[in-house]
Amino acid sequence: MVIFIYNALNLKERGGRFLESIVVIKDVTKVIKGRTIIDNISFEVNKGEVFGFLGPNGAGKTTTIRMIVGLMDITSGDITIDGYSIASKFEDAVRHVGAIVENPEMYKFLSGYQNLVHYARMVKGITKEKIDETVKLVGLSDRIHDKVKTYSLGMRQRLGLAQCLLHEPKVLILDEPTNGLDPAGIREIRDYIRRLARERNMAVIVSSHILSEMEMMCDRIGIIQNGRLIDVQLIQEFVHGTNASFEFEVIPSEKAITLLKNNFPNIPVTPSRNGITMELAKKEVPEMVKAFVEEEIQVFGIREVSKTLEDRFLEVTSDKGAIDHD
Repeated sequence: MVIFIYNALNLKERGGRFLESIVVIKDVTKVIKGRTIIDNISFEVNKGEVFGFLGPNGAGKTTTIRMIVGLMDITSGDITIDGYSIASKFEDAVRHVGAIVENPEMYKFLSGYQNLVHYARMVKGITKEKIDETVKLVGLSDRIHDKVKTYSLGMRQRLGLAQCLLHEPKVLILDEPTNGLDPAGIREIRDYIRRLARERNMAVIVSSHILSEMEMMCDRIGIIQNGRLIDVQLIQEFVHGTNASFEFEVIPSEKAITLLKNNFPNIPVTPSRNGITMELAKKEVPEMVKAFVEEEIQVFGIREVSKTLEDRFLEVTSDKGAIDHD
């Protein structure tokens, strides 16, 4: 009953459906040898969503993940999983979690199936039927009885994912799950992750440096830099925002830039290969064209420029980096 009340208080509405948070990171700080590695971060992860955890190397991603799964102590703050505190009710919290932190370790001289059976013996209630179902889910049915030493890296990743899923966790945590995979393997893992969130209502936390994959995989992202959480947003809102980028093919471009800086100082503008690029709402494009024509600036074409997660990530982290050094 207590758990039900807790979860009810964590219901949020988005896009006409209610979301229920299952992982809550609240004011978490980690200090190692007097140095603050994680600085008072807070965010939540909901059931049925893929949450991407992004940041430059050394930003604190892996440290945060290690604290979530209990591999590292928290200096202050708290992390709860399905209402249970990692600090005070560790076993109750982590029994809901499946995790691959770095590369999954397997007995290479055993078959994939034998590895799963060995793991199943350590957890109550895992049946042969459950093992077979999970093997099918990750697409290893044809090779599950071969020795792990014959597996490709992608197959070992899938076997590690199967091991994580045997006890039916509510939360799946994957640190660099596509490390070393070829494009086909990356796509397979991405599809599995999306399916788990959608079909099993599982919360998935993914950390990766392959931003193009994160853009296709995640519903929301959190960005950490220098141990601080600097942004948490829906992926589409973060990438595209309220304004779009438009490239105007204009001559003379120098005159157009001067006009914009004098009359529209709040609109970001940069020179581009074919003219200038600026960020503005689509409805403002005709006004820009009119302003150029009135000043006898020739407009030969207008093209909307699509931004990627990588573009926005570099913008945000470089901006925050500049602020931190002031």
